[in-house]
Amino acid sequence: MVRHPLTPQQIEAGRRLGAVLREARADRDLGDVAHEAGISPETLRKIETGRLPSPAFGTIVRLGDALGLPLDALAAAWRTAVPLETAP
Repeated sequence: MVRHPLTPQQIEAGRRLGAVLREARADRDLGDVAHEAGISPETLRKIETGRLPSPAFGTIVRLGDALGLPLDALAAAWRTAVPLETAP
């Protein structure tokens, strides 16, 4: 399988997604959220900072569950710069 480099738009979308996840986590411990989602704290840290801009779909589903975020809100944040409170 050949992996193509991410486009600038995909990288920016990953940053938006990370920001939404970081905002939703608020003051919860990163390690606790990562454990609940079944991923490593380092993976969550990379997603939140945009260094992992295209995490696996299952990872996003599990993070949404751990943070109480509906999948459609995460998808909206990934698509456009939508503040979390106004995402559908």
